Amino acid sequence: MYKAITKSISVRVEPGYLDDKSAPDDDYFVWAYRVHIENLGNKTVQLRRRNWHITDSFGRIQEVTGEGVVGEQPILEPAAAFEYTSGTPLSAPSGLMMGSYQMETEDGDQFDVVIPAFSLDSPHDEIVRN
Repeated sequence: MYKAITKSISVRVEPGYLDDKSAPDDDYFVWAYRVHIENLGNKTVQLRRRNWHITDSFGRIQEVTGEGVVGEQPILEPAAAFEYTSGTPLSAPSGLMMGSYQMETEDGDQFDVVIPAFSLDSPHDEIVRN
């Protein structure tokens, strides 16, 4: 599990390779990741936008941005949490994801929350040893 806390917002991510959804012979590899967002502060916040930076093991980069997550813009009161599961395909057997969520307080103040960098590992990646 990977974790980061920014301005009293905790983000935990747990990735997992989906062998049954992947087709390694066709260079198609799929991962799911579960995200747990918790408001550890004393102000209500709303998740407005997401920004993902995905790099595969060949160095190819994808940027994914948009409103909310999984079609929602959850509101988190103090001590509340929101959890969702999503996924990503790559044409490489491993990669790295990181990003940020744009949050907004009831007062209209906006700030970015770090999504911790996490690795996308599959059993099809070659290990190189010196």
